Amino acid sequence: MMLQFLVGTLVSVINIGLHALVTVVAVTIARGAGLRHTSRPRLHLMGVMIATAVVLKIAHMLEILMWAITYNLVRPAAADRDLLYFAFVNYTTLGYGDITPVREWQLIGPLTAMNGVLLFGWSAAILFEVLRKTLEHLGLTEPPGSPRI
Repeated sequence: MMLQFLVGTLVSVINIGLHALVTVVAVTIARGAGLRHTSRPRLHLMGVMIATAVVLKIAHMLEILMWAITYNLVRPAAADRDLLYFAFVNYTTLGYGDITPVREWQLIGPLTAMNGVLLFGWSAAILFEVLRKTLEHLGLTEPPGSPRI
């Protein structure tokens, strides 16, 4: 059991580091794009949000790939199983249950899910903050016609 926790913790820490790096990149890109002046603020806002979401989605796919690589090393399921699919199902907490881990690695799925939930929450916070800052910069946070103070 201790090996499962060690492996799960190691992969989680690697993924948290990767997500931290992507956060810096996403915020830098969003800040640079979001602070530009534009004649089409709503279209500009859409572009900033799409770009931020795509960068975060790529990060999640890389993090799932890290779990799949780990699964290939430790073999938590039968050899004929698609371990990339197994990693996706666990990370996203979808939990179809069509692939189940061998007894020796039964905690790897929940550890993967914990990592996914944490990083999805982190991504939601990033998206919200980018949206808030971009709206603020573009002056779209106040109702139309309200006086600026």
